[in-house]
Amino acid sequence: MVKKQTAGRDNLGEFAPKFAELNDDVLFGEVWSRESEMPAHDRSLITVASLLTQGVPQLKDHMRIAKENGVTKTEMVELITHLAFYAGWPKAWSAFGYAKEIYK
Repeated sequence: MVKKQTAGRDNLGEFAPKFAELNDDVLFGEVWSRESEMPAHDRSLITVASLLTQGVPQLKDHMRIAKENGVTKTEMVELITHLAFYAGWPKAWSAFGYAKEIYK
């Protein structure tokens, strides 16, 4: 079961309340909770892959979430290694830095 997300409200609730609501209630509340259609483990792998290819800072947080959702160090290393050839070597190096910290 995916835990209740509050990052939107915690960080943007007063500044951008609708965005915060969509983030917490729709993306993480409705979409991520559809575990009978796709488990959180698989959603995490897909999300990390997408964020890695974009080279965005949210990658680190989603790598932590992936670990909480049961993605193993071996799976994460394989995902990054595989994507290095498609997303770029520098992005893979950055991702490995995050992964080493998260999976110490």
